[in-house]
Amino acid sequence: MLKQNGLDAVSLEVQWGRLISIMDEVDIALVRTSFSTIVGESRDFAVIMLDRHGRSIAQSQLSSPAFTVTLPATTKHLLKAYPPETLKPGDVLITNDPWLGSGHLPDVSIVMPVFSDGTVVAFVGAVAHVADIGGRLDFFDARDLYEEGFRIPPSKIIIGGVENDQLMRLIGANVRVPDMVIGDIKAMIGAEQLGAARLVDFFADYGGGQGFQNLADEILDRSEAAMRAAIAGMPEGEFRYGLDADGYKTPLRIEVAVSKKGDQVHVDYTGSSPQFTDASINCTTNITFADTYYPLKCSLVPNIPNNEGLFRPISISAPVGSVFNTTIPSSVKSRSKSSFHIHVAIYGALSHAIPDLVQAGSGSFWAMTLHGTNSDDGSVFNVHILPNGGKGATPRTDGLPTVAFPYNGTVTPVEIVEYQAPILVHHKRLVADSGGPGTFRGGLGQEIALEVLGQTAIVASLRPDKVRFPPPGLMGGKAGLAGSYSVNDEAVDAVPRTLQPGDVYRMRLPGGGGFGDPRARPLADVARDVDDGYVTIGDALTDYAVSFDAAGDARRSTQPTE
Repeated sequence: MLKQNGLDAVSLEVQWGRLISIMDEVDIALVRTSFSTIVGESRDFAVIMLDRHGRSIAQSQLSSPAFTVTLPATTKHLLKAYPPETLKPGDVLITNDPWLGSGHLPDVSIVMPVFSDGTVVAFVGAVAHVADIGGRLDFFDARDLYEEGFRIPPSKIIIGGVENDQLMRLIGANVRVPDMVIGDIKAMIGAEQLGAARLVDFFADYGGGQGFQNLADEILDRSEAAMRAAIAGMPEGEFRYGLDADGYKTPLRIEVAVSKKGDQVHVDYTGSSPQFTDASINCTTNITFADTYYPLKCSLVPNIPNNEGLFRPISISAPVGSVFNTTIPSSVKSRSKSSFHIHVAIYGALSHAIPDLVQAGSGSFWAMTLHGTNSDDGSVFNVHILPNGGKGATPRTDGLPTVAFPYNGTVTPVEIVEYQAPILVHHKRLVADSGGPGTFRGGLGQEIALEVLGQTAIVASLRPDKVRFPPPGLMGGKAGLAGSYSVNDEAVDAVPRTLQPGDVYRMRLPGGGGFGDPRARPLADVARDVDDGYVTIGDALTDYAVSFDAAGDARRSTQPTE
């Protein structure tokens, strides 16, 4: 079927696929040229292609989901400061303002215009969590934004192809590892230059800048139509859910109302906690919308490549001054301690409407930073470790072990941690009985034990979660095992700790929640879990009413187990 711009379905698929492959190439280039573990190993970044209006069109397939939603908003803010008609070839824009970007200062957004016949027709952008942005080492105790690091207003990091030396020096002077941070910024710019060159080739093959805009409009319109059709298939009404989460000094309360009318969804957070004055866990609306949109996208249109057209039928509201609509200059460094519970609340609400398309709570993810000075040469190291707990179960599948959700970051490999810091990793192992019991079991969490080597102390900062309130189950499924952490097997607070040589930091990450009645789990599945070491014999009896005879054969127990 031909559209007004002349694109048939086959042409659309071929051209759209090429845009995605361009961004996959940009992704690989950034990983290979990055300097930090959080970009190169944990993949806490996204690379996105946008049209001349700053609307996202394509992204790499491994881009961090929230960034792919926040960067279009950031780009539009940048274009207010630098309208497209004022931009010149070689200009590159930058900001890390949490209210314009992705919610906290370490996330740096960089956007490069792409020209055709002297006119801006597209942008290649990247968002990455840099190794350091100054400010406090801890995750939670900043009293306001100004304690959290260096804020970059909308600026040009490259001006007409010439590096903005003054801004580069300002950034370098305000971070602990300037070579690493500046190196990652330059890697982002270099990867974007590759994407821009590939996009210019695309223009040559498919009708120049106007051909690209026709394609962009078609992608956005068809994607919007698909999301609206999926929403239209949901039951009408308002669906509510509330839950408590760890917060920091006091718990976080989330109240959500998901309203579906026709082909639109509105999500309201009225009743959630007011913004915290004593904890860096507040969220700007950009990150609130991103973590609201993502679980809806996963459930309703999982097979459509992400782009801004999918955002259009979804809206949010949260009271000004609440934890999900915080005001400047609130502290926001660990906004994930709040935003990572949004999907749990939304799926809890939607379990009353579309129970076959939701997921139980997940145990990911934590963050640890190891900072110190190497005793042999005096060089400074700054290593990020982003371990994941278990993923929540769904109506059709067990949760995966140690997999990030709602993001897709990966933990820094043991070899990299041990190479870049004086650390010995004793073990990384799955935790038996950590997956929430259910007809479908939650994914297992993991335990990681790190020992400090060498002759000097290091500072370890940890951002744990789901320690007081474990990931909940759904539809009769039970919660996953709560997380815990210790130093030398003694419980500690979640504040930066100076670790001496020989100290062992142990993290036990939560398991995912279960889905459905555990007593309905097939006998063979319980037996396999016990055989694999995922579930102990004791918990098989308690949670699943399954016992084992002397020969090891499983059977349903008729005796009460509570």
